[in-house]
Amino acid sequence: MSEPLIPTTAEIIQKVQSAKAKFLQWDSDLLEINVNERTMTHKLAEYLQQEFVGWNVDCEYNRNINDEKWLPQPPEGTVGREFWQDSDAKTVFPDIIVHQRRTNTNILVIEAKKSSNRDRGAWDETKLRAFKNPPYNYLASLFVKFLVAPDHGIEIREL
Repeated sequence: MSEPLIPTTAEIIQKVQSAKAKFLQWDSDLLEINVNERTMTHKLAEYLQQEFVGWNVDCEYNRNINDEKWLPQPPEGTVGREFWQDSDAKTVFPDIIVHQRRTNTNILVIEAKKSSNRDRGAWDETKLRAFKNPPYNYLASLFVKFLVAPDHGIEIREL
């Protein structure tokens, strides 16, 4: 089986918007009843898999080829650095990624938060920006906010 063509950033965003529309059509009740964030990211990942045929769509995937996925310690003054625990690097588990497993072909990384979460995602945004750099080189990084009751919706911001 041949590898799928690498989509452009615009094509990635279009596919994410299509997956978002499917989520809102078929699973908006998850927003209404304010289920766990992992449940929402899992359902969104299912719709992303329909859009990214031939790619692997994984939740909380912590591998880079065969090694643990990690990010170096951010410099002093970086937003979200207060969440850093390790002195050198931190193992990370992105909420959703689109990639080819066991390769360096990474196209999309997503971090998500519910609107009811007091954490506004500053650390997630720092991680998303870092994922676009070596060694991961994701083509696109998105912050997804699941708007739970009473708002019901999904906001997507590209970083």
